Amino acid sequence: MAAVVTLSVVVPMYNEEEVIETTYAKLTEVLEATGESYELVFVNDGSRDRTAAIVRGICGRDARVKLLDFARNFGHQIAVTAGMDHASGRAVVLIDADLQDPPALIPQMLALWREGYDVVYGKRISRQGETWFKKTTAKWFYRTLAAMTSVNIPVDTGDFRLMDRKVCDALSGMRERSRFIRGMVAWAGYRQIGLEYAREERFAGETKYPLRKMVRLSLDAITSFSTKPLKLAGILGFLLSAAGFIYLIVVICQRIFTDTTTAGWTSLIVISLFFHGITLSLLGVLGEYIGRIYEESKRRPLYLVADKLNFEAAQDDSREPREQAPYALRR
Repeated sequence: MAAVVTLSVVVPMYNEEEVIETTYAKLTEVLEATGESYELVFVNDGSRDRTAAIVRGICGRDARVKLLDFARNFGHQIAVTAGMDHASGRAVVLIDADLQDPPALIPQMLALWREGYDVVYGKRISRQGETWFKKTTAKWFYRTLAAMTSVNIPVDTGDFRLMDRKVCDALSGMRERSRFIRGMVAWAGYRQIGLEYAREERFAGETKYPLRKMVRLSLDAITSFSTKPLKLAGILGFLLSAAGFIYLIVVICQRIFTDTTTAGWTSLIVISLFFHGITLSLLGVLGEYIGRIYEESKRRPLYLVADKLNFEAAQDDSREPREQAPYALRR
């Protein structure tokens, strides 16, 4: 097994060639100053640029740097999971490669960990270099998620955090595919504390979370930690059915007791389209949950590792139980 170090820093990467050398330099500077033993676990999530090649060069000159190179792109949350699976530290820090989350906070996280906290998560008090639209949607997403779930997920937080080894081991035992790491950490419990900071503008390159991926992450978060959409769908369906029945009674009464009748097809068509639209929307909600059940039932690996550098040969490629399929290719 790999030698245990005090701190593992997991860095997921996707097309980060412009920033990765700077990220390595800044992390190394901060970690060296702590005086603790450490390792850097870079996870290449199917990058199409020179990211993997650059990290290979770093691995050649620094044995504390390790590389997991995915067979293809599996997504940010899966890359974070793979890094935690392979980290050997007593504490594990998750941080993105873009330097929006400051490595300088790691010593403060370590200090709080030594005080007895199992999770120290970064809480954003400001977000530099982001559009009004992204800030507003992020704000309302966190508050909507808090209202819809019974799990107390801290608002205005990302994946930037330090976790004790026992927390990482608990997360490694959760193998669901639609992963929302910050929600899973909150669900696990343990002793947690927030550390406020101002999020910086991205150092270089482009965001890896455009609107499409943000919507997908939001759906993963809501469907993973709440069944309220299903309950709301049932309630809405009942209310619409009741409204339709009442409208039917009104039309019948008009026909029997008055000379007034509902003339024309316009209102009928509008109501029909409205009800059909609601029906299809409710089916879409059901489809999201059923699709996730289908994905889980296939029991495919979360990720496949094409190559590994600077990991000890005896280290297993997965924390998955032996009787189940491995979650990485062995070399």
